[in-house]
Amino acid sequence: MINTNTVLADSHDSLYFFSEENTLEKLPRAIQNDQPEVLTHIYQEMINIAVWQRELSLSLKNSIDSFIKDNPVYQVAMTVAPQNVIANLNQTISSSEQSELIENIAELVDMFCCLFELRHAGLRLTVLNNAMCPKFHVDRVPCRLVSTYRGMATQWLPDHIIDRTKLGAGSNGNPDHESGLYLNEKNIQKLEAGDVALLKGELWENNENAGLVHRSPILPIGESRLLLTLDFIN
Repeated sequence: MINTNTVLADSHDSLYFFSEENTLEKLPRAIQNDQPEVLTHIYQEMINIAVWQRELSLSLKNSIDSFIKDNPVYQVAMTVAPQNVIANLNQTISSSEQSELIENIAELVDMFCCLFELRHAGLRLTVLNNAMCPKFHVDRVPCRLVSTYRGMATQWLPDHIIDRTKLGAGSNGNPDHESGLYLNEKNIQKLEAGDVALLKGELWENNENAGLVHRSPILPIGESRLLLTLDFIN
């Protein structure tokens, strides 16, 4: 059940959850700052989202805009390795104007594979004009990297304010804001365009019933979103 006595406190770059007695609760929490090393904290048992709050350069933003203009309905899913991701993406993206975007994606693939000691990763790059997963949910994966290069980004809920019994069928078909999943709209946390986030899922060892609860944003009419996700490949 939701603990209405729990409040959110900010300590350095971590978000911790305290009870009325001001003792640290045994609840998953978030960590975020503007350094890429923050992503390594995903290995901590009580972290279920780690966010690198990165600022995209103007030249990269221009590359992204050019890509969306040239590829308004683009979507690709592929298995990649750090050594071949640039070549593989070049086969689906013809314009040289997007070289900076491709190189940036390759850097994230390299980071992801290095962090989790993976030889390959499952890559999805998609231009979206509507919400891909509009209801709050958890992922049946160990961990997923998400980064929105342009547009509204992923929304998520801190664990201390949610009632997990209202996820999926537990919502009884009601929309999130009526199901009792969370207290009010102010509880919803939002990533920003450019952020790189690691979302711990239900298949992370010893993380059952603690995967990050998140959803895709509802996009305003006429707006596009460029989303990258990276997944484990067995």
